[in-house]
Amino acid sequence: MDEQLKQYLTGTLPEETEWVTNIEKQAKLDSVPIMDSLSIHFLMQLIRLHKPKRILEIGTAIGYSALRMLEAYPKAEIVTIERNEQRMQQAVENIKNQNKQDAIQVILGDALDEIDRLALINERFDVIFIDAAKGQYKHFFEQSSPLLEENGLIISDNVLFKGYVADPHPENKRLNKIADKIRGYNEWLIGHPDFTTSIIPIGDGVAISIKK
Repeated sequence: MDEQLKQYLTGTLPEETEWVTNIEKQAKLDSVPIMDSLSIHFLMQLIRLHKPKRILEIGTAIGYSALRMLEAYPKAEIVTIERNEQRMQQAVENIKNQNKQDAIQVILGDALDEIDRLALINERFDVIFIDAAKGQYKHFFEQSSPLLEENGLIISDNVLFKGYVADPHPENKRLNKIADKIRGYNEWLIGHPDFTTSIIPIGDGVAISIKK
């Protein structure tokens, strides 16, 4: 997105509350990647439109997106998985500070293992939000999609991966390798027989997959 246009759109967003800006500052200070302002408001609008009873988030980080999704639809119940213990503890603290621990359950563990466990106890979700290890996106999608209710939504963040999916940088082999996996994931998503997917060029790219 053109930088001038991005600045214009950012200027149209409502002023954030103190707790939101505090978590954003915490993320910046600790170098924790969270969704940028345009992307998070886009995600919140999707949640408002879909009104999900239950949301599964793969990749809690410090609890920012879970709290923002709950802000968008306070009737939701959110289960969120994080494998980094330090970040998980930060998320729990941020969620408790907002007194939202009854609505947001934070699970410490490997997402693929925890998704299996949720499947065994027949958990079901209306929205699944994927924002974790980029190289594992296809595995996350495949493993979590059976938990999705009819007409459910799977949202994947970072699917344009800093523009590398369209414009590889040969000098950065590590990022190119991740971009190759994301590019393959996008192609697989678009061709998935059970989902209709659109990729929105906002932030770092957001894919919206609707169960047919």
